[in-house]
Amino acid sequence: MEHAVSTPETPEEPRSADDGTPADGTPADGTPAEGAQVSEAEAELAAQRLERERIERRKAERQGPIEAGTKLSGTAADLLAAVRAVESGEKPSATMFEEARPAPRRPAPEPVRRAPVVVPEGPAAPAEGTVGEVREVLTRGGAPAALAAAAAAALGEGAAELLREDPWQLLRVPGVRPEQADGFARALLGGEAGPGDERRGRALTVWLLEQAAPAGHTVLEMAALTEALGRQGVPGPEDAVRNAIAEGDVLVFQDAVGEPVGEDEEQPVRVLVGLERCALAEESLADGLARLVSSAPKQDGAAEEWERAAAAAEGSAADLIRAASGHGLVLHTGGEAALAEPAALLDAAHGMGLRAWAATYSTVGRERFASRVQGPGVATVAGLLSGSEGPGRDPEGALAVDLLVVLDAPQLDVETAALLTESLPDGARLVLSGDPAVLWSVGPGRVFADLLTARACPQVASRRPDPGPLGELVSGVGVGELLQVEAPEKEVVIVPVRDAGEAVHRTVQLVADSVPRAIGVPAEETQVITPGHGGAVGTRVLNAALKDRLNPGPGRFAGFDPGDRVAWSPVPGRTLPGRVVGADAEGLRLDCAGETVVVPRDRVEQTVRHGWALTAHQAVGSRWPAAVVVLPGDAVPALNRPWIYTAFSRADRHLSVVHGVDQALQRAVTDIPAKPRTTRLPALLAPQLPGAAE
Repeated sequence: MEHAVSTPETPEEPRSADDGTPADGTPADGTPAEGAQVSEAEAELAAQRLERERIERRKAERQGPIEAGTKLSGTAADLLAAVRAVESGEKPSATMFEEARPAPRRPAPEPVRRAPVVVPEGPAAPAEGTVGEVREVLTRGGAPAALAAAAAAALGEGAAELLREDPWQLLRVPGVRPEQADGFARALLGGEAGPGDERRGRALTVWLLEQAAPAGHTVLEMAALTEALGRQGVPGPEDAVRNAIAEGDVLVFQDAVGEPVGEDEEQPVRVLVGLERCALAEESLADGLARLVSSAPKQDGAAEEWERAAAAAEGSAADLIRAASGHGLVLHTGGEAALAEPAALLDAAHGMGLRAWAATYSTVGRERFASRVQGPGVATVAGLLSGSEGPGRDPEGALAVDLLVVLDAPQLDVETAALLTESLPDGARLVLSGDPAVLWSVGPGRVFADLLTARACPQVASRRPDPGPLGELVSGVGVGELLQVEAPEKEVVIVPVRDAGEAVHRTVQLVADSVPRAIGVPAEETQVITPGHGGAVGTRVLNAALKDRLNPGPGRFAGFDPGDRVAWSPVPGRTLPGRVVGADAEGLRLDCAGETVVVPRDRVEQTVRHGWALTAHQAVGSRWPAAVVVLPGDAVPALNRPWIYTAFSRADRHLSVVHGVDQALQRAVTDIPAKPRTTRLPALLAPQLPGAAE
């Protein structure tokens, strides 16, 4: 076992990544597994179905664009001209709106009430005839026939005819890249297919926005979008965006920024372009949050009872109870130790007879938090929305709660957050709690960070630090310092390595031998975390090496054997750790946090990976007694402060760092913050809530 040190050093020079695999921890692709028994998968399917229904309803409610209130010039004026052309009937109408300056404050709309959620059995398969027609078109265009089912599902009943008329619509199929769609178009259209084709420009505009959503953007600034189109070889990127707007493929916005320079000056605006589903979700979220802030909490507990509960608590737990007693929306920040404060709030609310529940990001987080509270009342966010967990819904379709505490709040994307806020009844209290230093959601938006910035509601910062050397190290990373820490019990160990081969060898040695022997944490309770899936020390290589050492076997079922640790993604962006317990004609059987999951055979390759090694994005929301964080030389481009903070904070008792990035670790902690995301939530909240900052 290596000795504990504070500031690691190694002569190894940092190297660039050697493959195209995203090094930021993008989770494995996955689709909902048919027949899955665990609530997480069913819940995600239900949530997606609700989101589609809500978008369709909002589309139907829109009667026309909101008039812009400013004069524009240049590209912005061209975009507005495209919008007005749609209004005049020159092109097919589309849902558009512009916001040149903050609108007068308006009351938040009434919440949407729904009947109790019925979990769908699974996505309906496209008709075999449609798949056959699509397969014929794909074959003629030189595309893999295996894409037929996915293309039919993405494009609908008329998929084959649509692809004949517009081959670039192949980009709507998950995994297809522009160069592949270009080759398909050339095979079908011959000389007619060129880089300046209007159909290509529109399809690439939508594709770029679809790629931006998993990276966290709900919209893109016009300049960034046209620059990206230019890199794809589109000769007239502004025209491509105008065409996409006019055809209703995307939406255009004008958000006010700053203040006019003088009395005669126009309000500065920024022009943004986004997908309808992201735009409507963010708008709905702003409306729901404004309703909660503006609604007085129900007088379901006397002020004296709340004050007695606060007086019985300590420090910032008392502050949180007092804030929740009189406000519909409260933000709470802190690390792992700070979870005692929402637990105290939940216990106090139960003591007053309130319908109080907490919701966590993962099943692992649910079990961890449930051990802190005195009774029932903890679910996962997905289970709460689907009705498979939690209190269910009242006759009007709202969640039957008086207080909802959402933990792991930084993991909320705008679509999930919108569903939550829409589901809360008037007078309910919502407390969003989380550690703002961790990685943000794998999905569009930065809801928790935007709300903290907007300052539209009370914020309670925990004064309860995480204990010990690990807590000291992680707290320092959170504020941009790589501290020297004393680790007398080997709580923190640095293992320098020279190259990728040594990094893999030392990682396996730590998990299988050193950590169990010196720390007393068995291999099954030690989690390896590395920046990406590909590369010489990515999850694929590490999982192969760890399986060979810890659970060797022939991989009788799609590469898996009983006893294998796995990471299951029921939907993209959601990872559940589990273990293989068997396989049969129905599929691969997993144990995920005590629940049995059956992953159908045709879903295994897409949704299940070995799980001894994860990325930080996959590991967020969970903690283990020990963690081994691997930083190989090719990881340098992936490293930033949130990634390191998240990876280091997954350990409860012991952290080993397999270190091969030289001074890049120090630079990442001190100099590289989170990558910016483009969102509209602060601008949407500002006109509705006095004092909210954009």
